[in-house]
Amino acid sequence: MAGEPQADCLFCKIVAGEVPATVVRQTETTVAFRDINPQAPTHVLVIPKAHYPNAAALAAAEPRLAADLLREAGEVAAQEKVDAYRTVLNTGSGAGQTVFHVHAHVLAGRGLEWPPG
Repeated sequence: MAGEPQADCLFCKIVAGEVPATVVRQTETTVAFRDINPQAPTHVLVIPKAHYPNAAALAAAEPRLAADLLREAGEVAAQEKVDAYRTVLNTGSGAGQTVFHVHAHVLAGRGLEWPPG
């Protein structure tokens, strides 16, 4: 069921405290932690505590929680003292999503030209 923790989900296990993570911020609805394979000097993941497979599913089911996720991405950037950053939400394996629990990447600290790559 959408929103419910999934036993096989890495990020649900981080939310539950079953898998360690370097948590940098936490709210009632979100957790932000450092990416274990950073792609920039600042690379933090922000996730909702509730399980949704991607951003579209989250926004359709709980728009307020989707807003919390984006607000927290901004709070992470402020806490990390970066004023220029990229927020990335990948949807589907073809777009690079490897954990199917919606998460926003907050990336900063190196040139982030567009298009990426």
